[in-house]
Amino acid sequence: MKVNETPSAVGDLLWRKSSYSGGAGGECIEVADCVQTVHIRDSKDTSRPALSVGAPAWAAFVGSAVR
Repeated sequence: MKVNETPSAVGDLLWRKSSYSGGAGGECIEVADCVQTVHIRDSKDTSRPALSVGAPAWAAFVGSAVR
């Protein structure tokens, strides 16, 4: 799996967080989908760079995490 850092100043991305994430802190991430890439960042510190992975790699990760 290839992972890249995405500059924190990436504009026009629609970030979303899991509905299971509460407002009490914890370990939450946000994701933003693009055509061929999924960007992942720490929801508690959005100024840091995000990680970028290919859409097939993200789908494989989510598929294995759901089991």
